[in-house]
Amino acid sequence: MIGYYAHHQGAGHLTRMRSIAAALDQPVWGLSSAAPPPGWEGGWTTLARDDDPHPGALADRDPTAHGVLHWAPTHHEGLARRSAQIARWAAEERPSALVVDVSVEVTLLARLCGVPTVVVAMPGRRDDHPHRLAYDTADALLAPWPRGAHDLHWPDRWFAKAWFVGAISRFDHRSLPDPVPAARPGRTVLVLWGAGGHSTTAAQVEQARAATPDWTWVERSPGRGASGDLWADLQAADVVVTHGGQNAVAEVAAARRPAVVVAQPRPHDEQVATARRVDDWRIAVGCASWPSPREWPELLDRALARGGQRWSRWSTGDGAARAAAHLDRLAGDLVPGAGS
Repeated sequence: MIGYYAHHQGAGHLTRMRSIAAALDQPVWGLSSAAPPPGWEGGWTTLARDDDPHPGALADRDPTAHGVLHWAPTHHEGLARRSAQIARWAAEERPSALVVDVSVEVTLLARLCGVPTVVVAMPGRRDDHPHRLAYDTADALLAPWPRGAHDLHWPDRWFAKAWFVGAISRFDHRSLPDPVPAARPGRTVLVLWGAGGHSTTAAQVEQARAATPDWTWVERSPGRGASGDLWADLQAADVVVTHGGQNAVAEVAAARRPAVVVAQPRPHDEQVATARRVDDWRIAVGCASWPSPREWPELLDRALARGGQRWSRWSTGDGAARAAAHLDRLAGDLVPGAGS
């Protein structure tokens, strides 16, 4: 059995876990502070939160352990129970490996319990002390993006154990839509927001809408304006304006839609890194922040001109299957008979 830890922030980590689990040949046990995703068939451990209740004044006692960790507040009951749950799970279930998506602290705790780890590598600069510690101790690094996208500053020792599988989307293997014409009347912009929140205001979107009167703008976000059929919405869009989260970008890539990727503030500038890379590779138009109203007509036209077919460099259409194949092989190598 393979364990999979998914961070509770946003929806991307859980969505990626579900896609990979569906492609694995062996059982998967999920661990998260979030509830299991709909239809989850494996084992599940709902972890205590290490930020609930908020540690308050205790957080002033250096929750980073002198810069070695990201978040380990002292004397926090939730953190203690969470760590005990993970250690107990490791001792009782004896997993062949744990995929960590993402947490430096969970990575280190699992390894201290004798569980091999596969760390999901993230965009942006990850050369701080905690990330180096997690990546160095991992048995493998799972990169859900193409080689060259976010690894330009990696040391050789990380390349030696990296799996570059390309974007992982729940829409992999769907039939692709026909290419969007370069220009046609009644064009539509689909705006995608994620569950992790965004800094762009409704007023900014309205200003962009007013600056592009020949376009119809449609917004989709979890909880408000959620799509009943996102795949159909993607196919109907002439241009998709999306935040730079990995999950959203993977879904746009799977649909091969012309796009404007607008970064939202995130740690380590991970969305800025993604927006920059897709723009540098001329896959889509990338912006480090929400553009001014006067920029939008040209940005949408440029996205149309670039089209959507270059997304094939970002998304092979079988990212989850490739990740699962690596995990099945690793499990077989680490534990005799685990892959059978």
